[in-house]
Order: sequence, then C-alpha cells, then structure tokens
Amino acid sequence: MRLPSGERREWLKPIMFSAGIGQIDHLHISKGEPEIGMLVVKIGGPAYRIGMGGGAASSMVSGQNDAELDFNAVQRGDAEMAQKLYRVVRACVEIGENNPIISIHDQGAGGNCNVVKEIIHPEGAKIDIRAIVIGDHTMSVLEIWGAEYQEQDAILVKPESRRLLQAICARERVPMAVIGTINGEGHIVLQDSVAIEKSRSSGLPPPPPAVDLELEKVLGDMPKKTFELNRMNTLHEPLDIAPATTILDSLKRVLRLPSVCSKRFLTTKVDRCVTGLVAQQQTVGPLQIPLADVAVIAQTYTGLTGGACSIGEQPIKGLLDPKAMARLAVGEALTNLVWAKVTSLSDVKASGNWMYAAKLDGEGAAMYDAAVALSEAMIELGIAIDGGKDSLSMAAQASGEVVKAPGNLVISTYVTCPDITKTVTPDLKLGDDGILLHIDLAKGKRRLGGSALAQVFDQIGDESPDVDDVSYLKTVFNEVQNLISDELISAGHDISDGGLLVAALEMTFAGNCGINLDLVSSGSSVPQTLFAEELGLLIEVSRKNLDLVLEKLRLGAVLADIIGQVNSSPIVELRVDGVTHLNEKTSVLRDMWEDTSFQLEKFQRLASCVELEKEGLKYRHEPSWKLSFTPKFTDDKYMTASSKPKVAVIREEGSNGDREMAAAFYAAGFEPWDVAMSDLLNGEIKLDEFRGIVFVGGFSYADVLDSAKGWAASIRFNQPLLNQFQAFYNRPDTFSLGVCNGCQLMALLGWVPGPQVGGVLGAGGDPSQPRFVHNESGRFECRFTSVTIEESPSIMFKDMEGSTLGVWAAHGEGRAYFPDESIFNHFLGSNLAPVKYCDDDGRPTVVYPFNLNGSPLGVAAICSPDGRHLALMPHPERCFLMWQFPWYPKNWDVEKKGPSPWLRMFQNAREWCS
Repeated sequence: MRLPSGERREWLKPIMFSAGIGQIDHLHISKGEPEIGMLVVKIGGPAYRIGMGGGAASSMVSGQNDAELDFNAVQRGDAEMAQKLYRVVRACVEIGENNPIISIHDQGAGGNCNVVKEIIHPEGAKIDIRAIVIGDHTMSVLEIWGAEYQEQDAILVKPESRRLLQAICARERVPMAVIGTINGEGHIVLQDSVAIEKSRSSGLPPPPPAVDLELEKVLGDMPKKTFELNRMNTLHEPLDIAPATTILDSLKRVLRLPSVCSKRFLTTKVDRCVTGLVAQQQTVGPLQIPLADVAVIAQTYTGLTGGACSIGEQPIKGLLDPKAMARLAVGEALTNLVWAKVTSLSDVKASGNWMYAAKLDGEGAAMYDAAVALSEAMIELGIAIDGGKDSLSMAAQASGEVVKAPGNLVISTYVTCPDITKTVTPDLKLGDDGILLHIDLAKGKRRLGGSALAQVFDQIGDESPDVDDVSYLKTVFNEVQNLISDELISAGHDISDGGLLVAALEMTFAGNCGINLDLVSSGSSVPQTLFAEELGLLIEVSRKNLDLVLEKLRLGAVLADIIGQVNSSPIVELRVDGVTHLNEKTSVLRDMWEDTSFQLEKFQRLASCVELEKEGLKYRHEPSWKLSFTPKFTDDKYMTASSKPKVAVIREEGSNGDREMAAAFYAAGFEPWDVAMSDLLNGEIKLDEFRGIVFVGGFSYADVLDSAKGWAASIRFNQPLLNQFQAFYNRPDTFSLGVCNGCQLMALLGWVPGPQVGGVLGAGGDPSQPRFVHNESGRFECRFTSVTIEESPSIMFKDMEGSTLGVWAAHGEGRAYFPDESIFNHFLGSNLAPVKYCDDDGRPTVVYPFNLNGSPLGVAAICSPDGRHLALMPHPERCFLMWQFPWYPKNWDVEKKGPSPWLRMFQNAREWCS
C-alpha cells in the first residue's frame, strides 16, 4: 500500500487493515523497484480453488448466479495462516535496513495472475507455476494461476537474502516458494516445469509457455470505459405521526431499533484488548457500556503517542438525498473522531467503502452524485480518501422480484494522536456538578427525513438532514480539539442515529446517573427538536468551567447552548419549552435500549446467562475497587542493571499475547526473550538459561482440539523437550506464569496446583488434575471484569492481598474444572487460588457476568504450593499501564499516564529473582 507523504512526523504514518489500525515506518511506504536477478517469492498458505467463479458470483445479483460459483468462493486452509504470515512480514520489517523484502504485494482478486504481474512490473520474469505450494493437488494450471486464495503475499528478494527469509518462514511455519527470477525482458512468461519434464523424458519438444504477455500492454494505460447513468426522480411524503404519540411511546420504539440500540451483542464476543496497545475500545464508564465514539491505539508501551480511528455512515438518508448522505457520512466520522486528541484535522486520512446496486436504474447516478458531493466536502475540510473498496452488486432476487439495499458509503477516518490519554468518552462523570452543552452544526434546522423516528413508524420522510455549512464543521472540530487539549471537557458524544435525546440518554446510561434536560424548540415541533438527526455535539463541563468554555467557544466563532444539568440521582427529566415530556428512571430507559441486544444475545449464548446479565444490569453500581498498595514505576536499580534476569516469553502457533507480555516484564526490569516453540523443538534455545518462563495467551492451533491441548501435546510427546520443562519446573530458582491459553496449558501439564497436590507432572497427564473447560455461557467472552486478590503463597502477588480491581479477560474456555474433589479441597485449604472474580461490592462470586466463565467460587487463578508457578485466566499484561484501563475510580491515587496496579505482580517476580 502506498501512503501519502507529509512534511510532519515523517517516521510514522497510520494505516488500516482488516479489523484494526496499525502503523508503518516512513521507510516502508514505497516499494523497491525490481532488478534483474531478484527472486520472485510467494509466502503464505497453500493454493486452493478459491475464487474460481467466486469473483463472478459476487458481481451478479444474488439469486441469479450458479450455486457452483459460490462453492469455490469459500476460504479453506490453516486458520492460523494469516497470523503466521503477519509474523513473518513483521520479523522482516523489524530487521531494519537488512529487511530482506524489497517489494511486497498481497494476493487478492485475480490471484497469482494479478499479484505476480504487478510485483515484477516493468522488468518481467519467468515463472514456474509448479513451484507454487499446492493444498489441493487436483487443481489445473489455470486454477493455480487464477485462484484467489488469501493469506498469501508475493515479494521480491535479493538472492543473498534467500536463506534469511527461509529461516524466518521456517521459524513461523509458513510455506515459502521461489517461483521465478526477474530477467529484464519485460514479459511475464508462465512455464509448467512438470509438462516440460514430461516432454523431455518423452523426447518431444517442450510445450509453449502457458502465458507469455508483454507487461506494458497488460498493465499500461487502458482505454476508458463509458457508463450510461440515468437519474430517477422519486416522490417522498412528509413524515406523518399521530399527534397523540408521546415521547415515551416514541422512545420505546427508537431505543430498540438495531441502529440505535446497545451493541453489547457485538462487543463482548470479540477480543478488544489483544496487543495491550488498545487505549480506547468500544465500552466506556463504570458499567462498561458499548458507547465509545472513537478507537484509539498506542504506538508503543513506553510512550503516549498513537492513532485514532472512527466511522461514519448514514444509508437511510441516501434514500432521500445521496449527496446529503455522503456529506453526513464524513460529518459523522469527524464528530466521532473529534473526541480523541489528534495532531491536526489536516492529518486525517480516510477509507471510503461504497455499497450500491450500481447496475440498477438510478443507483449508479445516485452513487456518482454522492461521490461528487463527498469530494467537494472533503476538499473544503482539507482531508482526503487514500484507499477503500466497493461492493456494487447490493441487490438480491427473491420471489420473482429484485430487492436492493440502500446505497451506502462508509467513511473510516484515521489519524495520529500526540497524547492517547486525552481521549474523551461519552459517560457523564461529574454528578451534580456537570452541565451539558449542545453544539448545533445544523444551526437550528431540524429535518426528520431518514431518521430512526421515521423508520420505526415505517416511513422515510421528505427532507434529509445535511451538512449545509462544511466550513463550520471544520471550525467546530478545531475548537473542540482545543478544549480537549485544555482538559475542559469531561464527557462528549456525537448526535447521530436517534437524535439529540438519544445522544443525551446514551451519555446518561454510560455514566449510570441522571440528567435534567431543558430544551427550547425554536419553532420546530417537539419530535423534530428531540429526534432530528442533524449533526451536533454534546459535551459535559463542570459548573466552575462553564463560563470559560462558553467564552473560548465564542471566541472561536462556535455557539453552544446549555441544555441540561447532570444529576447524581438516576432519573431522566425532560422539558421542552417548559413542558415536561419525560420523567423516568435511567435504568428503565436503559433497559429499553439494551432490550434488542439481549434478544440477539440469546441466539449466541446460554439464555440463562443472558437473563442474569439483563436483570443484574438494573441494579448495577460503580465497582467499589480498592488497593492495598500504591502503584509505582519500577525502581531504577532494576531498570538500569547491567545484568537482568532472563524470562522466556514462549508462544505457539496461534498465540497472540507475546508482545504485551514481553512489555510488562520489560517494564519490571527483566530481559524478555521471544521464544517460539519451534525454537525449542529445533534445539535453537534451551530453558536452562532462563530464570522465568511465560506461556502466553491466544488460540494455540486455533484451539481446535480444545484449549491448549495441541500445545500440551507438542511438549508431552517430545521426551527431550519434556525433560527440559520438568528440569526447569524443579529448579528452586525459577518461576513460571501462564496466562489465558498459557494458563490452560499449565493445568494440562500438571504444573498447577502441581504434583505436590496429587497430580503427575508432565508426561501422560492425569485425569484428576484441574483443567479449564468451556465458559458456562457457551461462547468466547471479552470483558474488563472485577477481581479480588486473596492470601496465597504466590510470589507474584506478594503484598497485593486485599486489593479489588479491574482486569481484562478474554477467553472461551476459562471455567476451572476440578474432577477430583479431594484435590479441590486441598487446593482451597492451601489458599492456592490467589485471584477470584468478584461483584461490584468486591465479593467473590459465581454469578454471571461478574464471573464470566462460571468457575467455582470465582477461581480466576491457580498457583503451586511453593508459589513459584502461577496460572491466571485474565490478562494483567494487557493492563499494566493506567491508559490501558477503560475505567477506574476517581478516588484511586493513580495517574492515567502512570503504571497500573498490575505492574506490581511483575515487579514482585523481579524482586524475587534478586
């Protein structure tokens, strides 16, 4: 991917990839040019018949294509290949100037026939089709050449770098194939070495190349294609809602609409903390309600710079006005992004994803109009799209008619952040001292077309909201950024789906508090005042800073209206023009907002668990966390020591928690080593040189054999390696830690509680030993959950007893299971459960969702009787810094830029080693 260069921060550019955001060094934004003699290499998964017809299927109206086309559009192969390939590329990048990769191109549409042509252009090369690693040996030459199997990259490598690249690929267990050499002839020549050898052995002349094309004719300037587009005029009727409809009646519908309701059903089932670089994920506030506007990641574990990402889309508005829809999409993306402190609006880049039934009458023209409007708005804002995707067949044939999806544009913005700790979240925080301000980007207009209110009454309306003054949006963005810099905003939220009232309610839900709203209609109707989805911002400021904030905004030519006062009592009161329209408990309104999500949850996890969470939410309060110590950064004597204890951070295929684990141990004064299981199996590294070993989290071998069983087998059934681990375990000067998948592994190896508690260490296993099984809810769970630290012999929890605090947990098989009751009783009697899940009051619990997996007595960790070996299901390594905490109590003696309480457990290990 080529990214635009800029005059500032030349060493960092933000990039986007599937499911996340990352970063790339400026050194790597341009590919090296091919030179004669360079090797053409494919790395990644083996070839399958993916896309042989799948591409054609996706470009046809659903229901009209041949089913056979779809069968070959399904991905197959190694579930871990994408991650392993990523590790190979990252390892090459981190070599620095000696990076063996000269140029790289990911394989996608067109398969080899596309990616290989582009990587060798303009010099050309001879390619041996049979050198490609095959997963399905029934594939023809044509299929190998054209199949669109993913998790593959084409790269150029100098011949002298071949052995280095082979070693890296072997370490990560990634197939590598040299398929050709750059020859400078300007052609792509595809040869079949098998056919050539058959001809030679038969005494026949060699067959002609399967492909011989001049690259300039294939990849040069192509003739322009002309599309004939016809606009279609549609008559729209104004919104018609019965006058007797109350605000509460409308809210009962609007708050349950999927585009408005809680997205809890989407957030708890995905890992939102992996890498430990996540500074802002989806949930906010004391109850972790899914309402975050912006995503923020850190660059490193040692600094505070990072990147932010946001999304905007308004598809229903496009049914009325495609131009307004496009402007609103970019406007929504920016009113979401504004809550992160960014380097500059001019640094913002965006991805544009278009989804239209463009081949149907009127749709192509609508898309063109939207694109022109978007271009004009972004030029005025000073931002740009630098990538994207399109899906232009958004229609399906059903019951003899064609059904089309609303044309849609998704704008994803991304930008650098100078300080990730300055991110503002929507949860109201100030109690009775909080004042709510409204910044109205529509300057008084209240158009209900395409709104959630219209939708729940089966209407569209006739006039769409719009961004009538793009320059004012730019001004507001910059002025709010200034307020964030001055730390004058305690909470902020954008007005989007549902309108102003819903935005205010969401801030109240997240803060678990109340609010008194006092609005003025200014000539609009009450529904327009409350439910119009015109762009705007709501900000909470303290009473003492109110005048200062209003003056700063006034000087910046931004008008803000006082519309409400935060209330510590959980009651929502709404007045419009002095008339009361709503007086209800926050929990009652929040239940409406959560209802659709919980209904959807019942299709995904155990219904009884869903009911427990749903009912328990009504009575939740701010967790009463407390600390028995004060977190501090590691003493300089450990950080600057000339010789530090070595700790092996051990990972297997599918492990994903190694980087953050290494960072946590480094922050405590250790020398962490990245150790792949292939290093140990090949004898490259021995355990006798380490004081500590850590088995990290993830999904070893995709957990297809249940949690960590594949990993355990790779140790148990290799006697020399098993002997190494047993010798390490028995050494009195060593310690070990297993987190998540590593915790499951330690239980399967018999390391916890250990052979002293009735188990048999290592070989063969012991069916009476405790282990970890599927969560009671029946699915993967990721939550920032509460735990309490209890008395135990664990060396890592010394002087932490009595603390209750939050920690990230992310697992599908975390329920502690004790097959033998006598071992369980001995385990409890010896205080070998140092960490337990607890409720909001700090009491150990088995109640869901506080105990997210159903472990008996809330067991979240198991240690050995001597305290040297610890297995822990939650992830302290993903929250050893306070900016990794999504929420913490105001009364904690900590700073967001400082260490979290969890750093202490790593520091304890360091002190023990001394």
